Amino acid sequence: MQRKIIIAFWSVAGSVFLLGVLLFVLIANGKFGFMPTFEILENPQTSIATEVYSADGALLTTFFLKENRNPVDYKDLPPHLINALIAREDHRFVDHSGIDGVGLLRVVVKTVLLRKKNEGGGSTITQQLAKQLFKRDSTQHTGFMRKAHLVTIKFREWVIATRLEKQYTKQEILTMYLNVVPFGYTASGIKSAARTYFKKSVDSLLIEEAALLVGMLKAPADYNPVRNPERALIRRNSVLAKMKEHHFLGNAALDSLKQLPLGLNFERQDHQTGSAAYFREYLRLIMNKKRPERERYQNPESYREDSIQWIENPLFGWCNKNIQPDGKPYNLYTDGLRIHTTIDSRMQLYAEEAMKQHLKESLQSDFFKERRGKSRFPFSDDLTAGEVEKIMWNSIRQTERYRLLRTRGLSQDEIIKQFKKPAQMTIFTWGGERDTVMSPWDSIRWHKSFLRSSMMAMNPHTGEVKVYVGGIDYKHFKWDGVKVQKRQVGSTFKPFLYTLAMQDKPELTPCYKVLNVQQSFIVNDSVWRPESSGRREYLYKQVTLKWGLATSENNITAWLLKQVSPAAVVDMAHKMGVSSHIDAVPSIVLGTPEITLAEMVAAFSVFPNKGVYSTPIFATRIEDKNGNVLQRINSSKEEAISERTAYLMVNMLEGVVKGGTASRLRSTYRLMNDMGGKTGTTQNHSDGWYIGITPDLVAGVWVGGEDRSIRFNDMRLGQGSNMALPIFGLFMQKVYDDRFIDLKQEPFERPKNFDINMNCEVQEEFGSGVIYDEI
Repeated sequence: MQRKIIIAFWSVAGSVFLLGVLLFVLIANGKFGFMPTFEILENPQTSIATEVYSADGALLTTFFLKENRNPVDYKDLPPHLINALIAREDHRFVDHSGIDGVGLLRVVVKTVLLRKKNEGGGSTITQQLAKQLFKRDSTQHTGFMRKAHLVTIKFREWVIATRLEKQYTKQEILTMYLNVVPFGYTASGIKSAARTYFKKSVDSLLIEEAALLVGMLKAPADYNPVRNPERALIRRNSVLAKMKEHHFLGNAALDSLKQLPLGLNFERQDHQTGSAAYFREYLRLIMNKKRPERERYQNPESYREDSIQWIENPLFGWCNKNIQPDGKPYNLYTDGLRIHTTIDSRMQLYAEEAMKQHLKESLQSDFFKERRGKSRFPFSDDLTAGEVEKIMWNSIRQTERYRLLRTRGLSQDEIIKQFKKPAQMTIFTWGGERDTVMSPWDSIRWHKSFLRSSMMAMNPHTGEVKVYVGGIDYKHFKWDGVKVQKRQVGSTFKPFLYTLAMQDKPELTPCYKVLNVQQSFIVNDSVWRPESSGRREYLYKQVTLKWGLATSENNITAWLLKQVSPAAVVDMAHKMGVSSHIDAVPSIVLGTPEITLAEMVAAFSVFPNKGVYSTPIFATRIEDKNGNVLQRINSSKEEAISERTAYLMVNMLEGVVKGGTASRLRSTYRLMNDMGGKTGTTQNHSDGWYIGITPDLVAGVWVGGEDRSIRFNDMRLGQGSNMALPIFGLFMQKVYDDRFIDLKQEPFERPKNFDINMNCEVQEEFGSGVIYDEI
C-alpha cells in the first residue's frame, strides 16, 4: 500500500514536471502567443522621446506621445540608486539567472499556503523588465480562461527573463529596467522621473531621493509623492530600511535619512509649461510640416511662404524630408532624436523674467487703472456696443467649445446662451492661476484684458536665435507673437527708408541737414500730408537726419521718401530679410506694414553685421538616439547693404539711445555701453515696439492687446518707449550682470578708411524732455 502511494505520488509529480517542461517548450516556441526572438531581444523596440537641448547644454523639453522616456547609461546611475533597487526589489539579483527559486518558494509557502499579505512577490528585476518590454494583455479573456491566460503569461515572462540573462550583463539589465519603468505623470524611465520630481539629472539624485523613486515602482499611483505624500514617505523609509537590512546603509545613516522631508521639486513634463514653451511648440510644428500643397491653403501668401520655407529652411518639414534606413520618415515622438538648438537657456529665462516684471508690476496695472470700470472694458471707449459684440463673437467662433456646439446642431442664439452660462473654470492672473465661477463669455473678455508681448533675440553674425518668447503664458495664450503674428510695426520701419536713402545718395549722412516742414503726397488724386510727430519748436528749422530718426519726426521721414520711392523702400526691406508682403504706398513712412517680430529682428541684424543678412536659425544640429549627427544647420549669408551704409545706420540708431526716444535706456536702466535701437508706436497706440542692437546681440520686443481696439487712451502710456523698451532694458541688465554669458561690451567696429563726419550728437540739438514716437 505504501509502495503504491509512493509510486502514485512520484507519477503525479513526474507528470506535473513533464507538463511543466512541455508547457515551457510550447511557450518558448510561441505556441501560446508571441515570443520575442533573440534578434528582438537584442534590440527591444521602445518609444524614446526626442530631447531638445539649449546651446548651453540645458534640457529644454522632450517630445513624446504617451511615454516620456529617455535612456541613460549605467555610468550615469549613482550606486545608491542601484543599491536601493536591488534591496527593495530583488536582493539576490546578482546570484540568480532570471528566476529566483528561493523567492518563488517564499511566495508559495507564505502568500499562497499561509495566505500572508505584504510578503512581496517572486518576480525578479529581470522578470519585471520582461513584463515592461513585452506588455501583458489579459483583457481578451474572462473568468477561468483569464486566470489560465495569466499563468501562461507568467511562464512566458520566465522564459523571456532567462533569455535576457543570457543576452545581457547584469549591469545592462539594471540599466534597461530603470530606462523603461513608469513613474507616473507620463514619466517613463529614471531620467524623466528625476527631472519630473526633483528637476535634476539622474547622477545628481541623493540617497533619499533615489529611495523615493524606487519605492514608487510597485504602484506609482498609490505612492505618488505629490498626491499621497504621507504614504510616499512611509514607502521611501521602508526602502531605506531594506537598504540597511542588506548592508547598503548603516544605522546612523538610516536614522538621519528617515528624518528628512520628501524634498520634492515637482514640475510635470508637458508642452504647456516651463521655459521657452512657445519656442518648443514652434520647433515641434515646423519639424512635422508636410510638403506644401496648394489645395490645403486658403491663403495664397501662406502657401508661397511655406513653399519657400520647404526649400530653404532645413528644419521645415525635417521629419518628412529625412528618411530612416528602414525607409520610414523620422517620428519626432518615438525615435529619440536629439535636437541641439541655438537658444541660450539663461538669456531665455532673463527675457521671460523681464517681460513678466514689466507687465505684472507696471504696465498691466496701469492698463487696469485706466480701463477697468468702463462699459466697454477692456476695449477702447470709441467702440460701439455692436462693435464689441462683433469682436467677441469672432473670438467665440475660434474656440473648441463653439465647434463642439455647432457639431451638435445648436443655433447661434443657443450657442450664445451656452457661452453666457456660469461654470467652474481656471483663469489666468499675473499672481498665478485662479479657480473661479465665470461664464465662457466673460472668460474670453477677461483674458482679452491682458496685454500681450513677444520677444526675440539673435546673434547678428551667426544668425543663431538666442531668445524666443512668443507670449506671456503659453497655457492660456497660445498665439505665437514671434513667428506667426503680424502687426503694424510703426516707426521701427523708418530705418529701412533711412538705409535706402543713405545708400543710394552718398551726400546723405547722419549730419545732413533738412528743413523740418510738412510734406505732401498725391494719393488717388487727393493730397495726403503726414502729421508731424516731433516737438513744435523745431518746425521750420534745419535739423539733421540723425535728429529726425532719433525723434521719429514724420516730416523728415516723408522728405526722405520723396528722394527715393515707396517701391524702392519695399525692395530694400525685402533685401534686408523681410518676407511679408508690403504695399508700396506713401503711408509706409508711418510704419503701416504688418510684419512679424522675427523678420524685424533679423533685418535689424544687418546693421551690426556690416551689411550682411544672416538667416535666423533655431538649431545647429540634429542627432539620432545614438548620437550620430543626421543634420548640421548653418545660417546662410547674403550682403544686403554696404558696410559703409550699415555703419552709418549704426550711428543713427545709437543717436536714438543717446538722446532720442530710447534715451531712458541710459537714464533709467543705466545701460552705458554701445547700443542703438528704434522705438515704434502704431496708429491709436495699439502696438508698442522696440528693437535694440548691440555689437553681438539684436533683440526686439512687441507689446499690445489681442485686438487693436484694446489699447491705452493716450500716447504717454501707449508708446513703444513705455510699453516695449522697458522689457529690453530689464533683459539687457540681467544679461550684462551674468558674468557667465559671453556678450561683448565693446564698441561697434568702424570700417577701414571710413572718413565721414558723424559728430552731431542729437541731445545737443533738442535738449531734454519727453519725446513721443508716433505713427
